[in-house]
Amino acid sequence: MSGRTLCRSVTDTRTTSRYELECIPGRRSAGKFQLAIRGVSFGSCYVYSPRAEGCASENSRLLCARLKSGDPEWLPRYAGQVFQQASAQRQFPGLFARDVVLVPVPGSAPSEGTPWAAERLAIALTGVGLAGAVLVCLQRRFAVRKSATALSGERPTVQEHFDSFVAIDGSPHLPRRILLVDDVVTKGRTLLAAAARLHEAFPNTDVRAFALVRTMGFLPKLHSMLEPCEGIIRWAGGDARREP
Repeated sequence: MSGRTLCRSVTDTRTTSRYELECIPGRRSAGKFQLAIRGVSFGSCYVYSPRAEGCASENSRLLCARLKSGDPEWLPRYAGQVFQQASAQRQFPGLFARDVVLVPVPGSAPSEGTPWAAERLAIALTGVGLAGAVLVCLQRRFAVRKSATALSGERPTVQEHFDSFVAIDGSPHLPRRILLVDDVVTKGRTLLAAAARLHEAFPNTDVRAFALVRTMGFLPKLHSMLEPCEGIIRWAGGDARREP
């Protein structure tokens, strides 16, 4: 899978505004870990609550289960909803376009050669015309703890994610715009670390992020699981902070 490129032709001719990652010179200061970026812009389409009550909450948990399993029936439907939000509702104006390359974020362990959830999602998003290609150029050098099953204080840090990632340049042309794709974003540590690693490998490339679902914590009830948004994941106080 190293450096594999999956391409799809698209007809979407929308243009988007462009802005850069906020950068900080250097990465380590007096032995303390520092990121070379201050944050990364991100978007998401759905919300999820692990313990909330109600029909929408139950459906959000079902959505996550289908997403994690790479359900071949439902992934194209979810990608189609993202396309609907981007085209008809004018959501995500700075994320999707024909010149954007989607880079799936690796799972918690090195890939064994089969597509994982984020890669399947990236392929589905490209398949409905939201981007120009899927580039598998970010990999894990070693496994980190699964955030979904770890206790809150034992989840991988931004530094652990960053150190485990390696960017592999297997494309004949450097991408001008990269959109990181993940299935679920919680605090944003994984996406922030992945963006920093890609910024290191492609310093002149516009790197942003998209997660189909964002976790909403311990809400008592969800009224709707379809809540598209754009925001930012910041490097603040030595950790990731997602807004919203």
